[in-house]
This record gives sequence, C-alpha cells and structure tokens, in this order.
Amino acid sequence: MIELTRRFLVQAAIAAAFYGRWAARPSVAAEEGNAATPRVAIQGYDPVAYFTDGRPVKGSAAFSFPFDEAVYYFASAEHQKMFAANPDRYAPQFSGYCAAALSTGVEVEADPKAWVISDGKLYVFYSREASSRFAEDRAGMIAKAQANWTTLKDKR
Repeated sequence: MIELTRRFLVQAAIAAAFYGRWAARPSVAAEEGNAATPRVAIQGYDPVAYFTDGRPVKGSAAFSFPFDEAVYYFASAEHQKMFAANPDRYAPQFSGYCAAALSTGVEVEADPKAWVISDGKLYVFYSREASSRFAEDRAGMIAKAQANWTTLKDKR
C-alpha cells in the first residue's frame, strides 16, 4: 500500500498539474482530427528496472507516470513509486530518444534493448551498434546530443 506522506502528496499534485497542462496542449494528431495520445517512452519498458534488475523489463499501463512530455510504464507499483519520487534519477536521457542519433541532430525512437548506464544515467540507442559507438566517445557524443536536444525539443 502506498504511504500517504506529505512528500508523496506534493509530488502527486505536481504530476497531476504537469499532466493536465501537458495533456491540454494541442498536438499534430489533434489538429488532424485524431485523438491526442501521449507518447509512451522507451516503448513501454520500465526505466527503473535498468537500475534495479540490470536489464530491460516491459512495463504495464496499469503502473504509469507522466514525465518530460511522455508517459513511462513500470513493471510494479514499487518501481512507479521510486520513479515518482525521483524521475531525474531513473528517466532515460533525452526522453528516451537515441543518444547517438541526437548527437547527429536527428530525433529517433530508441530500441529499449540497446542501452547503457553511464555515470548513473540511462542512455538508450536505436541499435546495439550505436551503443558501441557511444562507448568509444561518451563525452563527445553526450555533449553533441545535449546541444542538439536543446534545439530539437523546443521545436515540438
């Protein structure tokens, strides 16, 4: 059972306010007459599991949390609670888009099975080959991806 602490209630209120503001934003889908649906980050895999289980684990919509213009799924209520308490700790960098592609200025959905934890941060890639290139020049790829991410995320 979830312990209703003051911190948990404040975080829940912040999440509700964020999600409400984000869900109300017009989207291309809404403009085209389609119902706007939030993007499910990392194809529905549980971001906390990379840290706790050391592997990708498929999450469930029953345990979800909105963060960084996406919805994250979790394998358990415990993982959902851990993420809600500190999303910056567990969320993949760049909202789950491929770090290697972003380093070249392109926004590409990542394959959740191609991943690396570096300096306590989760990075996901479009392929295992891209994650190998990350190992060759982590600092350079991260710097380029961060610079491009700032521009790309503002264009959405």
